[in-house]
Amino acid sequence: MSIDKKMLEAKAADVRVDIIKAVHAAASGHPGGSLSAADIITYLYFSEMKVDPKNPQMEGRDRLVLSKGHAAPAVYAALAEKGFFPKEELLKLRHIGAILQGHPDRKNIPGIEMSTGSLGQGFSVAVGMALANKIDGSDSRVFAVLGDGELQEGLIWEAAMSAGHYGLDSIVAFVDWNGLQIDGKNEDVITVTPIDEKFRSFGWDVQSIDGHDFDQIEAAVRHAESNPGKPHVIIAKTVKGKGVSFMEDQAGWHGKAPDDEQAEQAVKELGGEW
Repeated sequence: MSIDKKMLEAKAADVRVDIIKAVHAAASGHPGGSLSAADIITYLYFSEMKVDPKNPQMEGRDRLVLSKGHAAPAVYAALAEKGFFPKEELLKLRHIGAILQGHPDRKNIPGIEMSTGSLGQGFSVAVGMALANKIDGSDSRVFAVLGDGELQEGLIWEAAMSAGHYGLDSIVAFVDWNGLQIDGKNEDVITVTPIDEKFRSFGWDVQSIDGHDFDQIEAAVRHAESNPGKPHVIIAKTVKGKGVSFMEDQAGWHGKAPDDEQAEQAVKELGGEW
């Protein structure tokens, strides 16, 4: 299966522009980790997952669980671009009465599979979904997107242990490894390395890639697909704030909205119109 890289690059650029516009309109949110995960999320929605915007509850669909729920603007932008809801909703992010909350809400947002935000819980639910797939004999897949700082949660490793024990090969977890969390560098807060060895010790198939390279993302997913019997984790090296010069690799942009001038500059750097 070949991918349309030009299409994916264009979609990812649109997703990033919409992330900035949404967070700016809300005057609140998490741009840094949303931008770092944008390529992974774009690939999944526009090149990989079996979903139907006209029928979000379609039987046999693939599921995405954003375990790092604060990066919701990235998923919202992709869902809107895919047609799950009007793009106008993005500019109502975090507004009272609007559907798009600061973290994913499965009750009110079409396409959201799990309400997340409490770190570690989304991954645990994704493992539960994969267990249900195995019990039901379903060929649908579960994709989970985790933050690297999130790996400091004990709940992550309980879920990883369970997935390995039951051989849940329908789950593919992406670790958005941008190296930063709200308080600074992961290694300075609480180091979680070596991640690859930890997951392998729990019985996972492990790959490490450049999380901004669509060819590498595609190859990693194809590898997971062709190697049954184990759960799969893809450690994706990314850049926090990817695509915006003054946000890149800056922990301060974990949970801060750009002002008018900054938002305009960011959108223009991303190739969008302000």
